[in-house]
Amino acid sequence: MKTVAFGEIMLRLSPPGYSRFVQASQFDVVYGGGEANVAVMLAQCGLESEFVTALPAHELGQCAVNALRRYGAGTGHILRQGPRLGIYYIETGASQRASKVIYDRAGSSIAVAQASDFDWDIILSGASWFHFSGITPAISPEMAKAVQNACQAAKRLGVKVSCDLNYRSKMWTVEQARAVMQPLMESVDLLIANEEHIRTILEIDTHSLPVEDTNLTREGCLQAAEMVNSRYHIPAIALTQRRSLSASDNRFKGMLWKEGEAAFSPQHTMHIVDRVGSGDSFSAGILNGLQKGWSVQQTVDFAAAACCLKHSVPGDFNLCDEAEILALAGGDGSGSVQR
Repeated sequence: MKTVAFGEIMLRLSPPGYSRFVQASQFDVVYGGGEANVAVMLAQCGLESEFVTALPAHELGQCAVNALRRYGAGTGHILRQGPRLGIYYIETGASQRASKVIYDRAGSSIAVAQASDFDWDIILSGASWFHFSGITPAISPEMAKAVQNACQAAKRLGVKVSCDLNYRSKMWTVEQARAVMQPLMESVDLLIANEEHIRTILEIDTHSLPVEDTNLTREGCLQAAEMVNSRYHIPAIALTQRRSLSASDNRFKGMLWKEGEAAFSPQHTMHIVDRVGSGDSFSAGILNGLQKGWSVQQTVDFAAAACCLKHSVPGDFNLCDEAEILALAGGDGSGSVQR
């Protein structure tokens, strides 16, 4: 059971604590990125994972490699080429003040890489899953082509494909995202998305579906998944539902629909230490359950618990192990000291 994840890992710079950018005299340093976060969490769950990207052949590039290796993700197919490591700055919000992200990733090593730099027949050899998100094709037209090539190779090699339909408005337009992401759905075996992105990127009209507390009802989620499956014939669809009470407190729940069977997680209410990477934890949780042959209910409960716990961990990576996540999925959310 091996998952290959493809995307960009970046240097993340944050003012300490809840300081604003304009207050910062120093920055905390971590490394992360959507697909890298998935690879790390799968490794924490005891599965083999490989992260594929391009990084400069200097010390900062090596720091990113070291961060992946430290937590068990494979780095054997990372290309060491190109001019720079992408950077993003994040100011952590609190109460009614939202978090803010500033990207400084233009011209990064993966942004200037060519699709032909990645030999997917070799990279995917022995893999069971290939994972990407809507962020990677947005990096450049060449990376969109690289994802297309990877999906074609995966189908040829019998490797299943998972996609998190993440949309980043700072990286491309809705029209550009539709043109690239919709054809890729033909290769996808597992889609992770929310109702907004299903509506805007896949152009599936969800306006008439029943809503409760700003999210789709259970019946609405079921109908949305069936609508996606009807158009794109994707066998497994996971939906995330978040209710933002403030920058400090959110509610989260998820659904997994698989070949006509649907299961819904409990709703978790989280006090947020760090929200970044929580959706990636949900994706990794679904992949973990599917690869281990868990039931649809066990899988979505685990994925939602993983997402919940990530909110308590600073940095991009979810460093909770499988036992901790299973405990929360089983109802142990007291947070009592373990002695």
